[in-house]
Amino acid sequence: MTADTSTRAAASMPRGRELYVVLGSLMLAMLLAALDQTIVSTALPTIVSDLGGLNHLSWVVTAYLLAATASTPLWGKLGDQYGRKRLFQTSIVIFLVGSALCGQAGDMTQLIVFRALQGLGGGGLMVLVLAIVGDVVPPRERGRYQGLFGAVFGVSSVCGPLLGGWFVDNLSWRWVFYINLPVGVLALAAIAFALRTGSRRERHKIDYLGILLIVGWSVSLVLLTTWGGTRYGWASPQIIGLGVLAVVLIAAWVLVERRAAEPVMAPRLFREPVFSLSSTISFVIGFAMFGALTFLPIFLQIVHGVTPTMSGVHLLPMMVGLLVASIGSGQLITHTGRYKLYPVLGTPITALALYLLSRMDEHSSTLSMSLRFALLGFGIGLVMQVLVIVVQNAVPYEDLGRPRPA
Repeated sequence: MTADTSTRAAASMPRGRELYVVLGSLMLAMLLAALDQTIVSTALPTIVSDLGGLNHLSWVVTAYLLAATASTPLWGKLGDQYGRKRLFQTSIVIFLVGSALCGQAGDMTQLIVFRALQGLGGGGLMVLVLAIVGDVVPPRERGRYQGLFGAVFGVSSVCGPLLGGWFVDNLSWRWVFYINLPVGVLALAAIAFALRTGSRRERHKIDYLGILLIVGWSVSLVLLTTWGGTRYGWASPQIIGLGVLAVVLIAAWVLVERRAAEPVMAPRLFREPVFSLSSTISFVIGFAMFGALTFLPIFLQIVHGVTPTMSGVHLLPMMVGLLVASIGSGQLITHTGRYKLYPVLGTPITALALYLLSRMDEHSSTLSMSLRFALLGFGIGLVMQVLVIVVQNAVPYEDLGRPRPA
């Protein structure tokens, strides 16, 4: 970071009460994105029974993830270039429009399309929240506040299934989408009031080809992992073709990014050992977390026969474990300045928890399942937000909006 950039960044940092308003609104926005990825899973069986289309069930989740994955690099790059406030507000509006349309969906095809629109906004929410935290919080204090954002994931990991189950049992599955509207409006108002941005604007070159290639290989990989072993066999021409296409597009993307004047994702970042290692660990932990949050409520409802609401209650130990680990590690990092220990411990703990979860069956007691859920939450809480701090401290300020490891 240059001295001029550092001075401008420091001057724009909110202080005191204003900082807490900004952080509160950012936490609300992150709650929107995190909650949406957990609240829908509980309602999926009811949605299918209402709209039909069981063979398209996975696409309710996949459409969101695909759109979010493909759009995240673009949101981050544009935020670096043109300022984050307006882009952040735009991503919230897109997300809310998608949520309202999902609540009005009349069939599974409409729901999948509207979920993709939601994902387009959700990709901006996740990356811009973390980048703005890097803008407004000094590096030494990030551990304390990133721990709070990790706690948001903890709350959403259980409140999502719990709320989703309650809406299904007492109102309608459509409320799993409508609930986003008041929360999003509140976040928009707080951001407009509290977040200051500089007036300086610079001309930039947008790496359109790099963006298209990222979309291409992201879509190929998502389709490969979604269709493989379900719609098509792993050795089928369709799946092999998608794998080959993904490899070719990734290779082309690397070549394009090396020559681009302002690449959407600078290849030099991957030459940084800290960035590369954090990306790998975060991919594995994120894979475990979202996989567990998607399938555990379904497991509890189908295998153990609990209601949608009670499936959320069963996951409360996971929230407790994640909250304790995330907030506790954040506070310790702020006091000591050391963070290497936490992902080193958290990764094997998460692996052990996943192994124990894989041994669950219809005879597993509530106590044994609760302990396994708590262990998984504790392991994830030690890793996810710590990796964000590591990467933000390792990369230049102008790269702060690049997609976080995922």
